[in-house]
Amino acid sequence: MYNLMKKLLLLSLLFTSFVLGGFGDALKKQKFLSPDEAFSTSAVVKDGNIETKIIMAEKIHIYENSVHYRVIAPEMVELEVEKPKAHDFDGDMVYDKELIVNIPKAYIESKVAGDYTLEIEFQGCSDAGICYQPIKKTFDLKGAELGTFEKISKLAKEGNASKIVDVLINESSFFVLFLFFIFGLLLSLTPCIFPMIPILSSIIVSQQGDNQKPSMGKAFFTSLVYVLAMALTYTIVGLVAGLLGADLQTAMQNPWVLTIFAGVFIALALSLFGYYEIGLPASWQSKISQASDGAQGKGIMGTAIMGALSALIVGPCTAAPISGAVIFISQTGDALLGGAALFVMSMGMGMPLLLVGIGAGKFMPRPGGWMTAVSQVFGVMMLGLAIFMLSRILPGGLTMILWSLLFMGTALYMGVFESKVGEGAMKLFKLLAMVFLVYGIILFVGAVSGANSMFSPLKKFTSGTVVTSTTTTPITNAEGHLGYSVARLMKEVEASDKPVIVDFGKDSCTACVELEEITFPDNRVQEQMQHFTFIKIDLTANNEDDKALLKEYGLFGTPNIIFFDKNNNFMPEQSLTGFIPPEDFAEHLKGIVK
Repeated sequence: MYNLMKKLLLLSLLFTSFVLGGFGDALKKQKFLSPDEAFSTSAVVKDGNIETKIIMAEKIHIYENSVHYRVIAPEMVELEVEKPKAHDFDGDMVYDKELIVNIPKAYIESKVAGDYTLEIEFQGCSDAGICYQPIKKTFDLKGAELGTFEKISKLAKEGNASKIVDVLINESSFFVLFLFFIFGLLLSLTPCIFPMIPILSSIIVSQQGDNQKPSMGKAFFTSLVYVLAMALTYTIVGLVAGLLGADLQTAMQNPWVLTIFAGVFIALALSLFGYYEIGLPASWQSKISQASDGAQGKGIMGTAIMGALSALIVGPCTAAPISGAVIFISQTGDALLGGAALFVMSMGMGMPLLLVGIGAGKFMPRPGGWMTAVSQVFGVMMLGLAIFMLSRILPGGLTMILWSLLFMGTALYMGVFESKVGEGAMKLFKLLAMVFLVYGIILFVGAVSGANSMFSPLKKFTSGTVVTSTTTTPITNAEGHLGYSVARLMKEVEASDKPVIVDFGKDSCTACVELEEITFPDNRVQEQMQHFTFIKIDLTANNEDDKALLKEYGLFGTPNIIFFDKNNNFMPEQSLTGFIPPEDFAEHLKGIVK
C-alpha cells in the first residue's frame, strides 16, 4: 500500500511538472516588441514631396487621431496633411501595416524659411493588449536655398545675437558687409539716431556765414565728417570691446561723464538762444581757416568731436547686430571683418544725417531773421538732449519735472499767452504751443503725484486700469533685482517649476525702459507671461558679478533677455537682444511654451 501511494505521488509530481513546464514555456514565448521594433518611421524627399512612412509590425496598429505632423524648428508650425482613410478596430479608427503620407515641400517652405526639423507624433497598440507611450520622431531636412534679399529680410528681424554670429562665420564677407549696411539703415529709423539730427543741424547752422546761403557741398561735407567720426567711434569701441571683453559704453554711462556732457549741451543751448557766442579767439579762427585751405574745412575738428561724442553718449544702441559683431570679434579674433561690419553698419545709420546735410544746403533760404528762430528751436532740442542724458542717473520724478519745465518754457517762448493769434499757419503754431503747455502741466502734476514715467504720467489717477494690466506678470524678485550672481540666478531658476525669463537691464539703458514701459505691460505679452517665471536683473553697478553674468551667457550690454526651460536648461537659441515690440515678444513666448 505504501509503495502504491508513493508511485501515485511521483506520477502526480511528474504530471504537474510537465504541465507547468509547458505553461512556463508558453509564457516565455509571449514577448512584446519594443517601440523601435513595432514602428519603423522614415521621412525622405521624393519628387517634390516629403514622403513619410510608419511601418508597423504584425498585429500592431496606431490610432488615427494620435497622428500629427509639425515643424518644430526653426519655429513651431502645425501641418495640415492629407492622411489615408483609417479602418474600424473595436470601435476605434486605426491604421495597420503601414501609413504613408506625402507632404508637399512647397507647402512646408511657405511656412518656414531655410532648413527645418519635421516631427511625426503617434500612439499605437499591440493586438495582444499592450499600448505604447506616445512616440515622437524627428527628421532634419533641407529647405529651399534662400536668396540674398530673403536672408537679409529674415535676419533683419532677428533678435538673437548668436544667430548673427553664425551669419558672420558662415556667409561670404561681401554678404556680411551688405547685411550690416542694411542693419544700419534699419537702426537709423529707430529713436537711437533721432537725437543726432538736431546736433548736426545746429552745427550746420552755426557754421554758415552771415551774408550767404549755405552751399550744399559745405553742408554735406560737414555731415560726412560728423557721420565718419560717429562710424569710426562705433568701430573702435566695438573692436576694443570684442578683443578685450570690455563694455566700454557702460563706462561712458558713468554719472560724472553724463553730467559733464549734459552741461555741454546746456551751454550750447544757451549759446543758440543768443545769451553768448561760443567760439575760438578770432586770431585762432583765422589761423585755422588758413591752414584748412578754405572755409569748407572750418570747424572740422569740432564736428568730428561732436560726432564721436554722439556715438558714445547719445546713441548707445546695443541691438542684436552690434552685439553679434562684438561677440563674433571676441570669439574668433577676426577684427578685420568684425570692425568692417560695424563701420558699414554705422554708415548705414548715418544715411539720414547725410540727407540732413544735403537738405540743409539745398532747401535752406538765405540768412536772415529766420535763423534766430531756427537757433532757438535747436536750443530747445539741446536742452531736451541734456535732460535725456540726465534721465539715466536722476530719479524718474525729477526727470519728469525737468521735462515739464522744458515743455512749459517752450510754450511761453512760442507766445502761448499772447493775445494776438495771427493768421494762417500762425494759428497752428499757437495751437502747438497750447499742446506743449498742457502736456507740460500734465507731466508736472504726474511728477508731484508720484509718477515717474512720461509714458503714463497720470498713473496714480488711473491705477485701477493700470494694475489690472501690469500686476499679472509673475515676477519673483520685484524688490530685489540687484546683487545677482550666477549662483543666485541658478538657485532661483531651479526653484521654478515653469520656464524662466531673465531680463538683464540697467538704469542708463533707454531700450530697457522701453521694454518695461511698452512691451512687458502689453496685454498680449502679459497673457503669455503667465506661463513663465520672470526674473529681472539690474546690471547698473557693472561689478564683477554683473560682468560674470554677461560672460556666463555670452552677452554684451543691455537689454538682453534669456530663457530657461522648465527643466532649468539654458536656451541660447531663444535669447533676445535690444528692444522687442510687444507683438513680436508675445509670439516669441508662444513658441517657447509650445
